[in-house]
Amino acid sequence: MSMREPTYFILAALQDEPLHGYAIIKRAETLSQGAVKLATGTLYTALDRLTGEGYLHVVEEEIVNGRTRRYYALTPDGLTALRAEATRLAEAARVVIDRTSLSARPEAGLA
Repeated sequence: MSMREPTYFILAALQDEPLHGYAIIKRAETLSQGAVKLATGTLYTALDRLTGEGYLHVVEEEIVNGRTRRYYALTPDGLTALRAEATRLAEAARVVIDRTSLSARPEAGLA
């Protein structure tokens, strides 16, 4: 089963280090080159779901300006799921990329 794009970029945002919510939003936006712009409510719903699915876990909590800030990290299952999705996307892209390179060859016009 394929992963929704926001989920993919949330997990990708966490592949190097634990981050808190706002940092996840910014990193996902950067990694997706602006394609994924997560609303706060959407992010926290996704973080709860991904934590429940065992893909993320809370590694630290701190109080900042009277509010709890949670830092999330990928679990081994989360990293496995992220890598599996990256592989799936790369294989899907290869179908088009390889075909494009084949069609650039003169003999490919016969297909």
